[in-house]
Amino acid sequence: MSLIAEYDDLDGLGLAELVRTRAVSPQELVETAIDRIVTRNTSLNAVILTMFDEARKAALAVDFSASFAGVPFLLKDLLSTVAGVPTSNGNRLLAKLPAPGDSELVTRWKKAGLIVLGKTNTPEFGLTPYTEPGAFGPTRNPWDLTRTPGGSSGGSGAAVASRMVPLASAGDGGGSIRIPASACGLFGLKPTRGRTPAGPFAGEPWAGFAVEHVLTRSVRDSAALLDIVQGADVGAPHYLPPYSDSFLEAVARTPKKLRIAVSATPMLGGVVEPEVLRAFADATKLLEELGHEVVETAPSVEAEAFSLSFLTVLAAELRVDIEEAAKAAGVKIRVEDFDESTFGMGLLGQACSAGELASALRYLKLAARGVSAFFESHDVLMTPVLSQIPPSIGALQPSTIEKKLIRAIGRMKAAWLFKRLGIAKRLASETFSFIPWTPVFNVTGQPAMSVPLFWSDRSLPIGMHFVGRFADEATLFQLAGQLEMARPWQSRKPPMRVPGQASPA
Repeated sequence: MSLIAEYDDLDGLGLAELVRTRAVSPQELVETAIDRIVTRNTSLNAVILTMFDEARKAALAVDFSASFAGVPFLLKDLLSTVAGVPTSNGNRLLAKLPAPGDSELVTRWKKAGLIVLGKTNTPEFGLTPYTEPGAFGPTRNPWDLTRTPGGSSGGSGAAVASRMVPLASAGDGGGSIRIPASACGLFGLKPTRGRTPAGPFAGEPWAGFAVEHVLTRSVRDSAALLDIVQGADVGAPHYLPPYSDSFLEAVARTPKKLRIAVSATPMLGGVVEPEVLRAFADATKLLEELGHEVVETAPSVEAEAFSLSFLTVLAAELRVDIEEAAKAAGVKIRVEDFDESTFGMGLLGQACSAGELASALRYLKLAARGVSAFFESHDVLMTPVLSQIPPSIGALQPSTIEKKLIRAIGRMKAAWLFKRLGIAKRLASETFSFIPWTPVFNVTGQPAMSVPLFWSDRSLPIGMHFVGRFADEATLFQLAGQLEMARPWQSRKPPMRVPGQASPA
């Protein structure tokens, strides 16, 4: 079977057009994708489970009229389930337990013509903005193999950036689409809460903070796929009326003159690196050159109160994840079966009272109203995605001493001690200083996107973060299409090497 010469250069819609015109076959696309995964994954550790036989079978039954007919696709190994295939959620206990069925979004992706070739690496239960689960090891950034591709959709980000596939699934509960999009030089849109289905095996992931979509190299792939998969599924807790027009057509329309608020002040604290500030200034100038009204301002958030409330909700969710994983595996909860950062957060969740959880949710929902009100007088907000360029592998992990302490407390079953020592607060502060903007808009439920507009002096991508009004992905897609034309990025390919070393053959 021949390999497709144009594979690395075309987006998903471009490859689907080759299939529809019979210029290539779905089987050729699948074999090309398999070749890319096999040859490139050794350096990256982006794909942790392959489904090559299933993909070859699916290639024989492609609907040639589908928008993404025969296009190779990878699934993040979290939330997105395939019948009979394990969904590990980055956890060693779940790594061999088959899923009971396809999740609704997977069903819709398959109907769109996408062919699933495997599953991508994710931190345990999607907790961290880096992808280094103990169960599978770290995923590496194709722009610099010593650095993280971000998280929690880091495996998908590395796979798409390295041209294993043109697009891959991703989920975002605190920035997990936008973070790897920024770190890997990709386009990543987090849809409005309720835009894409979450069922039938999840009710409301992370109290409604988390939503799934994709990481892509082109804006149009993201828009076209959202057109296809949008809409509530049975029993959805949030009903968002489907967008009556076309997101794909919005990409090609020049936006009106937008009133865009811009701010590089971290909403949740921390310090912004000079290179990120330079990228932010460059993007601000580009918006002005495109004719938009730019205003330096941002919604107000109480950083400490917001961060601690967000942390409380996540800790409670993580404790339930730990309990459910142990129950599914038929074992008692043991600290050895989980990563230290996960188990530590779970200890905090175990130590929190029902009243503390309710208070945190109440605070966040009220804060979200204040943030959303800001958008009554501004069309879009732009901030950086990250406060710094992607850090080295391991840099954001708990220290060796902290890991030992978490394990010791876990064995003693002294959750109260973990809370009293304040370890989780310190780790959360370090994490939020890396992602001081993205979690805010998981709480509000607004659409937000990372656009790859800048590369550092070390050739590392730096994404800019754009937030729209609730349910207004269309304006974001219009703006993204305009930015993509003004500052094209698709032809930029990562070297897949350690700086100073030759690229791998």
